Amino acid sequence: MATPLLMPKATAVWLVDNTALSFEQIAAFCGLHPLEVQGVADGDVASGIMGVNPLQNGQLTREEIEKAEADPNYRMKISDPKVRVAAPKRKGPRYTPISRRNERPNAIKWLLRNHPEMKDAQIMRLVGTTKSTIDSVREGTHWNNANITPMDPVTLGLASQIDLDLEVSRASKGAAPGDIAEQGTMLLTAEEALAGAHGRAGMDHAEDEEGAEHRRPEREEELDADSVFAKLKSLKTDSDE
Repeated sequence: MATPLLMPKATAVWLVDNTALSFEQIAAFCGLHPLEVQGVADGDVASGIMGVNPLQNGQLTREEIEKAEADPNYRMKISDPKVRVAAPKRKGPRYTPISRRNERPNAIKWLLRNHPEMKDAQIMRLVGTTKSTIDSVREGTHWNNANITPMDPVTLGLASQIDLDLEVSRASKGAAPGDIAEQGTMLLTAEEALAGAHGRAGMDHAEDEEGAEHRRPEREEELDADSVFAKLKSLKTDSDE
């Protein structure tokens, strides 16, 4: 993408006053019509505009000017900026191209189905939609409900994977433990797994001891019954004699 020229008319004023370039060369560099540049030279156009030196703002070099002055057919090129300015952070809903706006209900349905923990405000910010549209898709009252098919907003080009992951992460942090449990089984850390294993081992050991306690009286009862029958047998033998 070509770097746009800053203040083209003011730059044209400076080039007319300070160089021997032709009107066509200045017009090509500043994106103006040659007649406009001639009007600048005659004072009919941009009479109240102060000239801006493109050498100072780094959009043109002295070598380019000298090369163009030596060759009337040469067209000057804008210099690449030495400092890249970061793009401003987006505020408010995301702008969606007209060609993609019909795909938003599909993305909304996909998000409602696969990420129910996401809030409506997050979906609005992610795909550039409205709350009423989200409600209509959720309730099945959308005018095109019969043709809505859940589709990933990243695949549709409505959002980037980074933005989607960020919103999902935010929604997961704000979700209640019960909501997270309903979404599926979560992997445990090594510490949690070991603690659970020790806990289950302790419970099994306690159950074994408890079972042993229950089994001991039965054994003792069996021993008591044998001794009773032995005594009865001995008594019967004595009586027979």
